[in-house]
Amino acid sequence: MLRTLFVSLLAAPLLALPGLAAAATGVQNVNALRAVVEQFLLTQTAGLPGEVSVKVGAVDARTALASCPAPEAFLQPGARAWGKTTVGVRCTAPSNWTIYVQAQVNVKADYVAAAVPLAQGQPVEQGQLMLVKGDIAAMPNGIITDMAQAIGRTPTVSLAAGTPLRLDTLRSKPVVQQNQAVRLVLTGNGFSVSSEGRAIGTAGEGQVVQVRTASGTVVSGTAKAGGLVEVAF
Repeated sequence: MLRTLFVSLLAAPLLALPGLAAAATGVQNVNALRAVVEQFLLTQTAGLPGEVSVKVGAVDARTALASCPAPEAFLQPGARAWGKTTVGVRCTAPSNWTIYVQAQVNVKADYVAAAVPLAQGQPVEQGQLMLVKGDIAAMPNGIITDMAQAIGRTPTVSLAAGTPLRLDTLRSKPVVQQNQAVRLVLTGNGFSVSSEGRAIGTAGEGQVVQVRTASGTVVSGTAKAGGLVEVAF
């Protein structure tokens, strides 16, 4: 009787620890899942500029899940790992379950904004830009954080001073101009042929442009620096 009482008293403090108590009862420690979500989001945002902070929402303590040795965090298709987001956590063995946890990820960094009004179609110069510090996680995708990404590009619409710059609002500097004589490079499986042509439109690096050949045939290719257009077969 005394031996049984001694063992019970010895085990009681250990079972008072949340993780050990959960393991002993076969129930998942939901606070451990919050740590899984936090580590997942820190990994996903490791390549972002600036200072990243993650705040994981609470998981209802009444949530009853079977204990899982290796819970896996994931994002739903199209979801972002920053800003206000939702992260899924699933278990595939020995039990199968999935829950979703809300989180807030802030990324404090410098971003590029217009220092003066920018006119539509006019190339952007460095003196027209400024760096502003803010939470880029709260901004749309494509926010520019490096001035080099904006210099030489042209706004697709006029922008007021102070407007944060995004890649989708700036056109890249043209490398092929309309009516310019270009060199066509036709490549295929085991061959490469060069010829001359004339560009029908204007295109930036990597954009598709149509070219009229000397014979009058119109082909489409990828614009490259130096008046080069690559056509793949």
